[in-house]
Amino acid sequence: MSDPRITSSIFTRGAVDLSALRSTAPNPAPVKSGPPAGAPGGAVGGVSVIDVTEATFQSEVLERSLTTPVIVDFWAEWCEPCKQLSPVLERLAVEGAGAWVLAKVDVDANPRIAQMFRVQGIPMVYAIVGGQPIDAFSGVVPEAQLRQWIQAVLKAGGVSVAAPEDPRLDEADDALMTGDLDAAERAYRKILAESPADAAAEAGLAQVGLARRVAGADPQAALVAAQANPDDVDAQLLAADIEVLSGLAEQAYQRLVGLVRRTAGDDREKVRQHLVGLFTIAGPEDPAVASARRALASALF
Repeated sequence: MSDPRITSSIFTRGAVDLSALRSTAPNPAPVKSGPPAGAPGGAVGGVSVIDVTEATFQSEVLERSLTTPVIVDFWAEWCEPCKQLSPVLERLAVEGAGAWVLAKVDVDANPRIAQMFRVQGIPMVYAIVGGQPIDAFSGVVPEAQLRQWIQAVLKAGGVSVAAPEDPRLDEADDALMTGDLDAAERAYRKILAESPADAAAEAGLAQVGLARRVAGADPQAALVAAQANPDDVDAQLLAADIEVLSGLAEQAYQRLVGLVRRTAGDDREKVRQHLVGLFTIAGPEDPAVASARRALASALF
């Protein structure tokens, strides 16, 4: 997880010494299945949120992690940031449907465990796979980054799961599809504020801009005007937008690359930025985008 708050340095100093906790433990504590307290919905089979003590740590965390990734949440009743992070972790554990287990450790009641993990501040979260810590972070992180981190932990643990749909994107996409562009823009910008590299949100925001630009335009008249005025920058940009919406993105890219070749100064930069915005809608994996990017580079240099 690429976040400055991750304390990966603890691993460069050597593995956390858990030997003192590898002692004979009593029967495992009961597993809480279903949503955490206060969460909507009924019981969900296979979902695990466990309160762990020093007596149950070996069986509930170390041994369990040999077959299922375990994420350990170090918290305390007095910790206000914990009250922000822990409910999110619990909800994601429910959502994970048994793909991983959330083990909650009260540091006040279990100081020995916290000492073994060198916990200096809370909330502190560790991922345990195969009986050993593999990653950790401290502090409260946005849910989107937390989801990505959990997916990486599952991958490290050999768990193959489909990434859950992001309800934030569903909400933004629904607003876009119903034509509520202001709501869609707010939703996409909120996602990008939390996850600046979210490609789906970037594409959605670019689609909002596209929808605004073509609002009220007569597609056929716009294409005819562009054909009649090949050096009219605004007419060409509108025509390219309409072509993208008509499923003719490659044709739109060619139109604007050609316009880049014929313009200079501010007009050329305006066209370039517009074209790059259209690339964002399709995404970098689109072969037509890759080809058009090469053509654009050639036109610019």
